[in-house]
Amino acid sequence: MTEKNKNTLNNNKNEGKKTIVELQSESTDSMNSSQSPEEQIAALKSEIHKLKNNRNKAQKRYQKEQALKPYQAELISLQNYLEDTHKRMIILFEGRDASGKGGTIRRVSRYMNEKRYRTVALGKPTEEQRTQWYFQRYVTEFPRGGEMVLFDRSWYNRAMVEPVLGFCTQQEHQNFMKGVVGFEKDLVRQGTILLKFYFSVTKSEQASRFNRRKTDPLREWKLSEVDVQAQDHWDEFTNAKYEMLKRSHTSSAPWTIIRSNDKHAARLNVLRVILNSVPYNDKNPELDYVPNPDIVVSGAREIETMEVDRLNKGKFKA
Repeated sequence: MTEKNKNTLNNNKNEGKKTIVELQSESTDSMNSSQSPEEQIAALKSEIHKLKNNRNKAQKRYQKEQALKPYQAELISLQNYLEDTHKRMIILFEGRDASGKGGTIRRVSRYMNEKRYRTVALGKPTEEQRTQWYFQRYVTEFPRGGEMVLFDRSWYNRAMVEPVLGFCTQQEHQNFMKGVVGFEKDLVRQGTILLKFYFSVTKSEQASRFNRRKTDPLREWKLSEVDVQAQDHWDEFTNAKYEMLKRSHTSSAPWTIIRSNDKHAARLNVLRVILNSVPYNDKNPELDYVPNPDIVVSGAREIETMEVDRLNKGKFKA
């Protein structure tokens, strides 16, 4: 070994020792010098406990994501079926703010062929669009043959958000409710596969998720002015939900309700419902495709449940 290499090795060793000493010094400095030895030990134990909890949470998140992967792989086979048969597929993701729609859409689309699907999340209509047929700006986003389109909120904005927050007139709302059934029936009759998901979250869970958005810099961008009003208008949104389900749940375009307090369970069961909706080839026989009835509820059953709650308690529960 040359003298130069020896010097480099010694320098590296010294730097390593120095780093350890510095770390020990930083750890000591971070303790309150006024603390007793017992208090310092308790503080260290608390820090270790937090680190272990964070590690356990990370492991659980990893395991949950791994559990979705076999189903996500099946979606690629489903896409191949759509491509081979030139079928069109539309999936609507509706529900209250912070109900888990966006996270589920990301899990659905994560490994799919980007050339064969699109995610659509339309903003406020322009002045020109306001003068058009209401469905027109959504129709322009519809899939071609062999393609899937995921709507993160859809034309059902006019059934819930717009009337509750005053973004449309009562007449516009009623015109929509009268026309949507025929619109969807014609869409399905002409060969489009249409799935309609409504994500149902409890009021307390929604409040908890909003609070996380307020304090988490990675989530704060999700908090909008509409979100801030969601809790105050909870009962109004519930009434709007009931009317929407009652008038637009049909045999040709049924609603599927997803209980989404448990995000992982919601995502897993949405994947199952999607895979069951298309008779694609080469299904993995080892997977469980049966949706959990505690998570996946038919629109008809949800209507009945809400009506029973109203009779028993004088108002809708959710």
